[in-house]
Amino acid sequence: MNSLASRLNQAQPYALGLFRIVVGLLFACHGVASLFGWIGGAAGSGGTIPSGTWPGWYAAVIQLVAGGLVLLGLGTRGAAFIASGSMAYAYFDVHQSQALFPLQNGGESAALFAWAFLLLVFTGPGALALGGLFGARGTAGEGSEEKRATTVAA
Repeated sequence: MNSLASRLNQAQPYALGLFRIVVGLLFACHGVASLFGWIGGAAGSGGTIPSGTWPGWYAAVIQLVAGGLVLLGLGTRGAAFIASGSMAYAYFDVHQSQALFPLQNGGESAALFAWAFLLLVFTGPGALALGGLFGARGTAGEGSEEKRATTVAA
C-alpha cells in the first residue's frame, strides 16, 4: 500500500499541473467565445458581448487573460485569485438570486470554477508551468516553491 501512495505522491505535481492546464484552457475558452464570437460565441449565441458592458465584457476579459495565465503557469496564484473572485461574484450576483442551489440556478460552472481556482491559489501551479523557467523573481518563481514543497513532503 505504501508503494502506491509513494507513486501517487511522486505524480502529484504532474496531476496538479494537468489540472491547472485544463481549468485554465476551459476558462480561457469562455473568454474567447464571449469576446470574439468563436467556438459558439457569447452564451452559445454566436455573437459577442459589446465592449465595455458591465459585468459581462469585463468578466470575459478576466476569463481570457486569467485563464491564459493559469494555462501557461505564469503568475498562477494571482491570476487564479482574480479568476476565483470573478466567478464567486458571478455566482452570487447572477445565479444565487434565481434559486438556492447551483443545480437550480444554472451556476454550477461558476461555482466549480470559483473553487477550482481557489484551490490553485493555495497549491500553486504544479509541474509543467512556464513560471518555473524564470527563477525566483516575483510570482514567476512558483516553480521553485513547488520544488521546495515536494522536497518537504518527501
